[in-house]
Amino acid sequence: MRGSRNIYLIGPMGAGKTTIGRQLARQLELDFYDSDWEIESRTGVNIPMIFEYEGEDGFRRRERAVLAELTRLSPIVLATGGGAILAPENRQRLSENGFVVYLRCSVTRQMDRTMRDANRPLLNPEQPRDSLESLMKVRGPLYQSCSDIIVDTGSLSTRMVIKRIVEGFQSPQF
Repeated sequence: MRGSRNIYLIGPMGAGKTTIGRQLARQLELDFYDSDWEIESRTGVNIPMIFEYEGEDGFRRRERAVLAELTRLSPIVLATGGGAILAPENRQRLSENGFVVYLRCSVTRQMDRTMRDANRPLLNPEQPRDSLESLMKVRGPLYQSCSDIIVDTGSLSTRMVIKRIVEGFQSPQF
């Protein structure tokens, strides 16, 4: 969004949204938020427990509420959860209130980065590749539809990813 000072990072689990977001915010001297961390902080429990007690619908309700609050803040860098883009109102809020960066990552790279992480309730430990491919089939077009730029985090260093984001963010077209 032209004139916005917010940068929103979207993409699948394991794409590096939190890692890149934290370093990007530090470089740009902006506040950093992670929507999943905010949900955990407010509920006092981790995301798998929310999924266990409230299901994915309950988690997504909480996610919409947190994103509604966080997208009103400025200037910030926000790392969203991988499924945040499923709700049309979330995609609209992100697109209308900030510069949206789709951090793209191959399924193989996602597997490398998420296999030992127990905080991924949608990742089937029995068939992780199938889980990730299925999620990307649904979410990939949604990530693309609301992004201002796409940066591949599977093949670039963190430093280069941040450089590309900053260049896009500072581009006159945005």
